[in-house]
Amino acid sequence: MPAERTREHTVPVAAARRRRLRADHARLLADLLRHQVRTGGFPGGVLPLEDAIGSDYRVSRNTVRQALDLLRAEGLVERQPGVGTVVAGERYPHRLDRLQGLAETLREHGRVTNEVRTVGPVPAPGPVARRLRIAEHTDVLYIERRRLLNGLPLSLDLTYVPMDIGTGLLGCDLENTDVFRLLETLTGQPLGTAEITLEAVNADAHSAAVLETPHGSAVLMLERLTHLRDGRPVDLEFIRFRGDRISMSGLLHRAG
Repeated sequence: MPAERTREHTVPVAAARRRRLRADHARLLADLLRHQVRTGGFPGGVLPLEDAIGSDYRVSRNTVRQALDLLRAEGLVERQPGVGTVVAGERYPHRLDRLQGLAETLREHGRVTNEVRTVGPVPAPGPVARRLRIAEHTDVLYIERRRLLNGLPLSLDLTYVPMDIGTGLLGCDLENTDVFRLLETLTGQPLGTAEITLEAVNADAHSAAVLETPHGSAVLMLERLTHLRDGRPVDLEFIRFRGDRISMSGLLHRAG
């Protein structure tokens, strides 16, 4: 009897282990395919047949199907009758190792335009004032823009600039010019460094409506505090990117 009970328990455990290993392999394969999808690794945007992927990566066809299901759930690929699995839309690269405005970063991929939704002075909330090193409730220039690439919503940018510089921005072309370029022109010195934080957040009702994405969907939130070369902080931004249209990349160096 003990031996029979052992066999009864062993069979379900072994089956569960096989399912878990297949799921693990599917996630690993999805990671490898995801990189190729995001970097244009499939000519014409068409993925190889399932059998070819399985042979290339030495995994079963079931594993390939599970991996593709994961990528479809992320909105990266889709099935097209008569064609197969294809890349769904295009993701644009945003470099994190360069201090550039969005139009500078994406100039090779099309035209970035800014829909200025709000611009004007507001009292600086405490966290904003501390980051910009100004007195709390001192006026700052607040700018809310929807950024579009080739006419498609890409990001929602909320920007705070000290008012002594912001006053000059009020007369500038904020629809067609990056704020970074304008800041350098107004201050007469180049930008120096920026502190950034990147995280995934759920789109609130306002952000979802502006970005034309479902309420509660994941968006990439980039918080960036930019300094002039002399160290003065001049631009605090909270940027929400549509996660299905942007990818972040960078080249990092290990300190010696």
